[in-house]
Amino acid sequence: MKVIAGGVTAPKGFLAADTAAGIKYQGRTDMAMVYSEADCTVAGTFTTNVVKAAPVIWDRDVVVKGGSARAIIVNSGIANACTGKEGMDICDATAKAAAQVLSIRPEQVCIGSTGVIGMQIPKDRIVEGVKVLSTKLESGEEASLRAAKAIMTTDTVHKMIAVEIELSGKTVTIGAMTKGSGMIHPNMCTMLCYITTDAAITNEMLQKALSASIQDSYNMISVDGDTSTNDTCLALANGLAQNPVIDCENEDYRTFCEALDYINIYLAKKMAADGEGATHLYEVIVNGAASKEKAVILAKSVVGSSLCKAAIYGKDANCGRFMCALGYAGVVFDPDLVDIYFESAAGSVLVVSQGSAPLFDEELAVAVLSEEAVTVRCEMHEGEATATAWGCDLTYDYVKINADYRS
Repeated sequence: MKVIAGGVTAPKGFLAADTAAGIKYQGRTDMAMVYSEADCTVAGTFTTNVVKAAPVIWDRDVVVKGGSARAIIVNSGIANACTGKEGMDICDATAKAAAQVLSIRPEQVCIGSTGVIGMQIPKDRIVEGVKVLSTKLESGEEASLRAAKAIMTTDTVHKMIAVEIELSGKTVTIGAMTKGSGMIHPNMCTMLCYITTDAAITNEMLQKALSASIQDSYNMISVDGDTSTNDTCLALANGLAQNPVIDCENEDYRTFCEALDYINIYLAKKMAADGEGATHLYEVIVNGAASKEKAVILAKSVVGSSLCKAAIYGKDANCGRFMCALGYAGVVFDPDLVDIYFESAAGSVLVVSQGSAPLFDEELAVAVLSEEAVTVRCEMHEGEATATAWGCDLTYDYVKINADYRS
């Protein structure tokens, strides 16, 4: 596998565009389009929040029907969630406008929205935006970059990646872009992820690969504990690489899955590091748990703890908070076996030994916690299972950003 320049336009046959449609933001781009020159198999995972945004319902229908897709249209600024029939009408109008200008079917259009929940999207602006986007479609890294920036809300950096792999002698490319900074506690899978590939793969196998990949990537990140109404991860595969069609779990499938996992973990960590107001990427590794399920629960409990996140922000080696977060996770374990280490580029310090706080170098602990990326490693000594979760610290700026988000 080789990491290459580009994002969603890196695979053969994919184009992208951006525009400033004035959906909510002024003076910046707020709509993006991704288009395939050939029909794509499509897979998706979506929020488990009972309250689902209109685009989630629309895209889920596209995926469940098992047909093909050709385009993705995303707006930022307004989430089109809690918008009732009018919200679904916006999706319908968006798809029909795209179908007309792209000469495809409305049911081949996927839709994404992110931003304020409860506001209605102006239909005239989004329809006009679709028309403009269709005239600006381009290939190349710059087009990918502009599209990735157009879907940002409170994100401070764009997030995209592309890789090349070889499947049965054919070069296959996978590209992706995500957005997500706040309301991040995926459980599918606010986060949006769009994956493009020129691999030839069936709907069934693409869905199998995607559903498995999100478990150790997007479902293992948490910024604030809030599962969005809009969480969506879509994958489109147009087959233009002309590899033998992946229709079973063969060696090509496993190679494809490894690359997909790499992309999703990379982007998941980018989202966690870009959490609203964040100053640290906060990683939690749980080793030696009795089962994978327990390791996941423990890691997510520690990474999602507000008190632990505040300790990371304050560079405070308050080890009791981390033991406490393990303890209320809902997993039975022997506290007297637990060791906890704080680790970063500055070194490693043991802050819990066999369930108790030993004497440790406080200055070293502060130095470790002062790095941009901080790891808390929890050794459970009860088995061989491991899990890793990612989040960020909790800062004053998180509260400031969300206290006046609508304005």
